[in-house]
Order: sequence, then structure tokens, then C-alpha cells
Amino acid sequence: MAILVFLWLTHPTFFQRITAFGTSAKYIASLEEAGIKPGKECKLTTLKYLYSTGSPLKPESFDYVYRDIKSDILLGSITGGTDIVSLFASHNTSLPVVRGEIQCRSLGMSVQCWSEDGKEVMGEKGDLVCTRPFPCQPVFFWNDQDGSKYHKAYFAQFKGVWYHGDFMAINPKTKGVYMLGRSDGTLNPSGVRIGTAELYNLVEHYPEVADSLVVGQKYKDDERVILFLKMDDSKELTPALIEKLKHDIRQSLSPRHVPALILSIPEIPVSSLFYLFPVFLRLGDLTNRLLLYSTLLTERRSRWP
Repeated sequence: MAILVFLWLTHPTFFQRITAFGTSAKYIASLEEAGIKPGKECKLTTLKYLYSTGSPLKPESFDYVYRDIKSDILLGSITGGTDIVSLFASHNTSLPVVRGEIQCRSLGMSVQCWSEDGKEVMGEKGDLVCTRPFPCQPVFFWNDQDGSKYHKAYFAQFKGVWYHGDFMAINPKTKGVYMLGRSDGTLNPSGVRIGTAELYNLVEHYPEVADSLVVGQKYKDDERVILFLKMDDSKELTPALIEKLKHDIRQSLSPRHVPALILSIPEIPVSSLFYLFPVFLRLGDLTNRLLLYSTLLTERRSRWP
């Protein structure tokens, strides 16, 4: 946590001449969890834009930014990809910021939300596709002479249409975009697709939980949802807490969202850029893989200064 808040606390003058600051949704959430109030502790008179990417920015983080960072700022939640060197949906200075939404689809990007059968949907969950070529679209991969790897990566899901692998929804009124997580990390119990962001947003309200990871596991010709929790140092995962979580998930989301298993884990596996590993954990003996990896993380962190 000290690394995450270092600039805000030890170098408040660092932000005096910055007009735009880009970061991750996780960074913003971590600042709030740490009780940091940059608006009071730093001079942010020149800061006009705050950009967030890497994962869906939860609605509560919008509240935090405008309450504790700066009220007259453009909070730009954005989504795109390193591979396209651009954004599919982004900020817009001419539009209002709506809590929990990316403001609009980007210029030059024919982005739509498609159902599994390839039909455009509004106000429903679906896959992010781009129906026409776009300015920064990669046209081939190195060492892919016949183009098979390139085609498999982007055009195998829907013939001739760019499939980016993000689960989304578009607000039919504002035309704003909701990002619901990676499609390859989407849960599919009993054939019903569920975005992991919905579960993460609910679990983060529990003070007993320090971090979480939601995965789907193939089980008896179906898929079951498993929720792994890293508990706060002073808390334990009790049967009562498990039942409360299941009840709240059922009431706030749906019965399909309720995990088949809720398990405690010492660490949540992440990459060096703080990305979770839900897809990796779908493979093989999920529980043993996670326990092994989280144990290695715990041992490694215990050696950190």
C-alpha cells in the first residue's frame, strides 16, 4: 500500500502542474481503501482529467473521485487494448460523466454489443465487437505466415467481425458503456453468462474481505462458480459470513450468481501489473493450483523488505 500512495503523500507538489493523470481502477480503489484524500492533501488546481483503465471502474470509485480527489474534473474510464494502440470506448469532454459508465464509443470505432448468436443488443449483456475496420487495427501477426493465429485471435467467434473478448452492455438512454470483465473470464453456470465485475463490486463492500477472485470451474457437465476470499488480517471466513454473502448475492444479483463454493485463500494471484489470473485457474485442478500459487506469493512477500 505504501507504494500506491507514495506520490500523493510524499510528493504533493508533484501534481501542481499536471493536467492529466492516468492510472488503473485498482489504484483508485486502493487509495480509497487506504483512506487517502488527495483533494485535501495535495494541490490539484491544474488537474483536469483523471483516466482509469485496466479493469472496470466500479460505481463507488466514481463517488470517491468526485468527493475526495476533485469535484470539477473529467473522470475518464476508458477501454481498449495494447494490441489496437487505441480505445474502443472512452471519455468525451462534451458529454456528462455518468456513474459507473464509460462515456461513449470512440470516434472511428464501429463498436456494438452482440449476443452469442451475433445480434446487436442494447441494454443487455453481450460481447464487444467492432463491425468495421478501424484506423489502428493490426493486420497480421509476426511469424504467422497463413494468418491462422491472427484469425483465431479476433475473427473466429463471429465471421468477419472483430471480437475483442470483453463482456459489456450499452445503456440505451445515455449510450454509455458498462464493462463487465473479460469474455474469456465470464462465468457460465447452467448456460447463463455472468460478468465477474458484478460479483467483485458486491464483495468489496465487506470489510472482512481484503481481496477476492471469482472463477468458473467445469463440474459434472456444467460450470460452477467458486469465490476465493483473502480475508482481512483480523478476520476469518465463518459459516455465518458465507451464508450472509450468499444471501446478499442472491438478493442483489440473482440465484445464478451465488457461488457453489466460497473458500478462504492466503493470497490472490496477480500479475506484476495487478491483473488477476481467472482464466489460468480454469485449467486442471483449480483449487490446488490456486493454493500452490497463493502460498508461493505469501512466501515471496514475507521476504520483501
